[in-house]
Amino acid sequence: MANHTLQGNRHRGIPRQGASPHALIDAIQGTLADFLAAQIASLDSIDPALGGFARTARDLVLAGGKRLRPVFAYWGWRGGAGPDAPLEPVLPAFAALELMHTFALVHDDVMDESDTRRGMPTAHRIFAGQHETDGGAGDSARFGSSAAILIGDLCLVWADQLLARASAPQTVRACYDRMRVEAIAGQYLDVLGESRPAAWSVERALLVARHKTASYTVQRPLQFGFALAGLADPRIDEAYGGYGLAVGEAFQLRDDLLGAYGDPAVTGKPAGDDLRTGKPTTLLMLARKLATPAQRAELTMDSAGAVNPADGSGGLTPAQIERRARLIAETGAPARLEAMIQERVSDGVAALAGAPIHEEARNALIKLAVRVTHRPA
Repeated sequence: MANHTLQGNRHRGIPRQGASPHALIDAIQGTLADFLAAQIASLDSIDPALGGFARTARDLVLAGGKRLRPVFAYWGWRGGAGPDAPLEPVLPAFAALELMHTFALVHDDVMDESDTRRGMPTAHRIFAGQHETDGGAGDSARFGSSAAILIGDLCLVWADQLLARASAPQTVRACYDRMRVEAIAGQYLDVLGESRPAAWSVERALLVARHKTASYTVQRPLQFGFALAGLADPRIDEAYGGYGLAVGEAFQLRDDLLGAYGDPAVTGKPAGDDLRTGKPTTLLMLARKLATPAQRAELTMDSAGAVNPADGSGGLTPAQIERRARLIAETGAPARLEAMIQERVSDGVAALAGAPIHEEARNALIKLAVRVTHRPA
């Protein structure tokens, strides 16, 4: 990823009322670009190498993505604040969620030894490549992982700094901190599951989905946005919690399917990456549960087929991945997962039915529930 200024990220004006998706994302991009430009200048003044380091962080943040967390937070806020509340005072808080998200993605990619993200090299691959090109001393992969961890740490600090610029009640910080703790807890459970695949289960995989994904993608951003409105209505908080948990789980279940059957040209990730590593997703756990004894034996990866976390080698061959994908389909697990997604979307929409939120926000959240759980990437 090039360390040059990304063009076209400045917003053309901050929307003052109910924003279209494009206008809102444009405003978030502009806020991030302005904030990051100042951070780069500050680090550049210390040492040019730090400026280059910060530019790589900026490029990762601004590289695209769905911006789901700030969008859910925005509608959580609009649901309480209404269509006429000005966006400017709270916009930094929404943008801060993207910095937190970059922190999580960069660290996740290091742990998973992923090569690409959004169709581009991951942070640790970028730095490893730079180290190799520069003829640096030591192991390039180790340098890449070390630098990427620091990129993630920096983004988390930047998220705190940007959040501090928002006009926010004290309750916002408590919601933000809870979201971060739950995301890290879910990530640890994910790592633990990969180390104990034989002891994992559908229920445990869903627990990971709730904390690693549902909590910090949908549920807590919604409640974070509502807290920004400065209101305290347990009915709305409960409705957002129910909607967020259901839709967030459905989002992760769709991710499981895409991780096994998604088109790399669309997802930006290698085909069958979860299958290659034997990641104990809900899809794989459900397939094992539904499988015949012969299918189950074939779906169990022994230690000889495990991935070597030091260099990302090992795992299944392309032919074995294709075979495993067919086996999983034969168990009926993908169809069952599709049904689970539909059930959760229905539950999420139902959770909003009696909530005293503004109608525009309710309609937007219903549309979002469908869009984020029926996506190609």
